[in-house]
Amino acid sequence: MSARASTGISTPAILLVVAGLACQEVGAAIAVLLFPSVGPLGMVMLRLVFSAVVLLLIARPALRGHSRSAWTGVALFGLVLATMNGLFYLALERLPLGVTVTIEVLGPLVLSIVAARRASAWLWAVVAFAGVVALGGGGWDRLDPLGVLFALGAAASWAFYILASARVGREFPKLDGLALAMAVGAVIALPFGIADAGSALLRWEIIALGAAVAVLSSTIPYAFELIALRRLPAAAFAILMSLAPATAALAGFLFLGQHLSWLELVGIALVIVASIGAIRSSARAARETAEPLA
Repeated sequence: MSARASTGISTPAILLVVAGLACQEVGAAIAVLLFPSVGPLGMVMLRLVFSAVVLLLIARPALRGHSRSAWTGVALFGLVLATMNGLFYLALERLPLGVTVTIEVLGPLVLSIVAARRASAWLWAVVAFAGVVALGGGGWDRLDPLGVLFALGAAASWAFYILASARVGREFPKLDGLALAMAVGAVIALPFGIADAGSALLRWEIIALGAAVAVLSSTIPYAFELIALRRLPAAAFAILMSLAPATAALAGFLFLGQHLSWLELVGIALVIVASIGAIRSSARAARETAEPLA
């Protein structure tokens, strides 16, 4: 058996994860271009509505046979989805794409450090902090303070998203819980999106681009990730996902002309390194907990 096979690493699966990340950031870039027409909250509504429609058609979730606790979990998950996406797009309106995604990644990064329960894991917290300092090294005055607060809110929401997703995943089979939660999130976002977008929602090209953002940012990445997770170890998958800040910075440069200073690029690199280190520490701690003492 080859070394590649023994470690469970599959090149096609890796390419799927990378392609999913690319689609996600291209979708975010298109969303930024739509902000002048529909606003960030209008964009959130379009993304959640179309994502919910696609997921409901695919999953066709059963509405009966679930406990009150299960429905409470779905409602909370939907609220987290609406909040996370809303804060992310509000941040994206004020900050470069690469910077926004880098700050957002701090949420799951902190969760990984806490989950590791190892003193060495806090080294990665220091590295991440250094990355954040470097991120503002190009001039904190260049970063909109409200945009940073929105991005930090999105980071916290992402951590809650992971916890809420795990809870719903235990209560509902396959994609059922996600589809129902996405529908709840779409309903929550609806009034805010209509107020923000206004008459722009009557233009077919705006609706079509909103659908494209939903497919690129949600449907394709989730499908690719689902396939990749069957062929990759969870830790390897998480490490690949931690490259999101780099793909976001590249997408921002290519599609939006967003240039970052060398210090900001160093900051992004440090946060990525911290994410990978924290994931590896968390995975190692999980293995040690699972293994019986000799």
